[in-house]
Amino acid sequence: MPAALNNTKRPAVRVFVATTVLLSFISFWRAAAIVLSDLGSSAYYVGGDAEKVIGKSAPWFILGVMLFANCVRALYIESTSMFVRGGVYRVVRRAMGNTLAKFSVSALLFDYVLTGPLSSVVAGQYLAGFIQDISHYIGHPLRHFPDNAFAAMFGILVTIYFWWKNTQGIHESSEKALQIMIVTTVMVVILIIWCTITVFHGNAQMPPNPLKSGIPLDKESLGWLVSLKNSWISHLTLFIVFVGFGHSVLAMSGEETLAQVNREIAHPKLKNLKKAAVVIGIYALLFTALTSFFAVMIIPDSVRPAYFGNLISGIAMHLWGPPWARLTFHAFVVLVGVLILSGAQNTSIVGANGVLNRVAEDGVLTDAFQKPHPRFGTSYRIINLVVGMQLLTIVLTGGNVFILAGLYAFGVVWSFALMALAVLVLRYTEPSKREWKVPLNIPLGRGRELPLGVILIAMVLFITAVVNFFTKYQATIGGVTFSLIFFALFTYSEQRVTKERAGKTGSVDQFRVYGNEEPENETLGVRPGNILVAVRDPKNLYYLREVLRRTDTSKQDVIVMTARLYHREHSFGDTKFEASQVFDHYEQELFTAAVAAAEKEGKPISLLVVPATNVFDSIVVTAQRLESSRLVCGLSNKLRPDEQAKLTGDAWDRLPEPKPRIVMEVRLPNGVSREYYLGPHLPRLRNQDLDLLHRLWLEITSDPRFAGAHHYHVIAVALEELERELHSEKRSEVLDKLWQELQKRSDDET
Repeated sequence: MPAALNNTKRPAVRVFVATTVLLSFISFWRAAAIVLSDLGSSAYYVGGDAEKVIGKSAPWFILGVMLFANCVRALYIESTSMFVRGGVYRVVRRAMGNTLAKFSVSALLFDYVLTGPLSSVVAGQYLAGFIQDISHYIGHPLRHFPDNAFAAMFGILVTIYFWWKNTQGIHESSEKALQIMIVTTVMVVILIIWCTITVFHGNAQMPPNPLKSGIPLDKESLGWLVSLKNSWISHLTLFIVFVGFGHSVLAMSGEETLAQVNREIAHPKLKNLKKAAVVIGIYALLFTALTSFFAVMIIPDSVRPAYFGNLISGIAMHLWGPPWARLTFHAFVVLVGVLILSGAQNTSIVGANGVLNRVAEDGVLTDAFQKPHPRFGTSYRIINLVVGMQLLTIVLTGGNVFILAGLYAFGVVWSFALMALAVLVLRYTEPSKREWKVPLNIPLGRGRELPLGVILIAMVLFITAVVNFFTKYQATIGGVTFSLIFFALFTYSEQRVTKERAGKTGSVDQFRVYGNEEPENETLGVRPGNILVAVRDPKNLYYLREVLRRTDTSKQDVIVMTARLYHREHSFGDTKFEASQVFDHYEQELFTAAVAAAEKEGKPISLLVVPATNVFDSIVVTAQRLESSRLVCGLSNKLRPDEQAKLTGDAWDRLPEPKPRIVMEVRLPNGVSREYYLGPHLPRLRNQDLDLLHRLWLEITSDPRFAGAHHYHVIAVALEELERELHSEKRSEVLDKLWQELQKRSDDET
């Protein structure tokens, strides 16, 4: 590199850019849209599935589930304020260890594997229903139309489409999710208004009160508890409530997506997370709960069972108005349904991919699962595994929505229950690491408290999970079998990883690294005036966090770089490097910590590795090429701040013209910051220096001949005199005075 610095041109420096899946942050509106694309899709099928099992009173239970969903969402907010990369697996692992964490992630994976097929098959059911309604309208009804087979084929095509998109790296488009939710909102508003008009024009009746009329108690609703059908237990209000609640719990599926998308929420992260949660709660309550009520109130009892698989289509076809208007709105309902339900299929692949990557980061899955795609850089092996299981699920269930919905409930309720227990345990094991807490905390004195809110939520979830264990026996058999298989897989894989990673730190991200011969602003996507942060120790990034806290990254980019040192003689005659030569486990660990800091603040960073023989040369050369305005580094283990600044200044002097004006900042662990200006710059004078300069000026201008003198004239004479004395016999005396001045530490220096 020094040879390059002697050229008259700007130095040619090869850098390596590291990229990861994250680091593009989104607003709370977009975050809410992504979650609602998953959560809101349940409105299309939960009403029919619940009523098929527990009867016409199902809307009341769905309403209760949607209200309780706010409590579950509060659990996720508390946990994600502790762990940016949160979710069930990470929180359970921290609270209760690896074994329960592997069980929880197995149940959660069962959830993701089923939510995709369920959503895409339901979309197929809506499309099949619309085709049949069109055929009736034109007078050529289709007899024996294979609804399930059509829905299964549609689900397979949707799954394959999103498999390819995720393999390419088009993961979760917040822009598309927002556009889908805007269209969905238009449909929901029209639906609510039109349904309200229909209710006033007809003889609609509210769904029956389940506490008075009860719910059907048979094999389908009680499962293994059918023997209790005629016992005194079946008449208990709590028994009826929890059986109905358990069969309606699908209405709050998708809450885990909030934990997954939390990584991408922009600064201020916690505030935006809570805003997103409020939007999600209100929207889901109006859409999911109202839809189930309107279905019972508008669709006649005699024909409603035919629409259990596509309930909103049934509502559309029984609204007040002419047939052509109802059919037109039905088409709109189906269009929105296909969009939002297909989006939920995509979200399930993204979510499962994110969870399994988290598991791999923690050393439970081997690195082979995270091997990047040779062309797209995605974790394609995990995507292939998830999509393969989803396609197998569609084929085995034959596109039957009710079988899929019944199986889906297992993963939903058990993952929520384990999450609640983990948050409760962490309240006692790590009581102080909270930015926000679930309400209802009773002080007990001496800094202790009783987390009554968390306890009540956990109790409701565990009772529901236990009731579902016995009443949804198909889901229990399928879920337990699936969870045991994946638990065994995780255990076996973890043992192999332990051997492979002996002596290495776990929990590292996977990065795609590529060389760039021209590290210009345009090629790296950063703007002039950026901040360049030099990092070296993954456990000592306090200064990066401080830079991110104080920087508005929408106006000024932050670049994180590290220098990979090499010996000149080792590479004599060959200064070309491959990515594997400059990006090893240490750089992977270093940038994992940097990305974690960026995620915590919700602000993007760019990552660079620069091969170099001299750290300080590599820093200033990179700053020159990227037109950085500020360099930031931490305190060296070997050098004092002044020594770091001197070596960096020497490297700056070796730069060819035009040399940039850059501020170097050395941040100390105690929060103190030292600033140094590289190159010629106006000196930063202390108060006593200004007072001395002014006194000299007053004394000189007291002579009328020097009335026109300025302060800079005094400085010019003083500097020329200093230069003369440095080249005279007084040199030693002048340097002694300078040394004494350096030993003085005034407040202004810090």
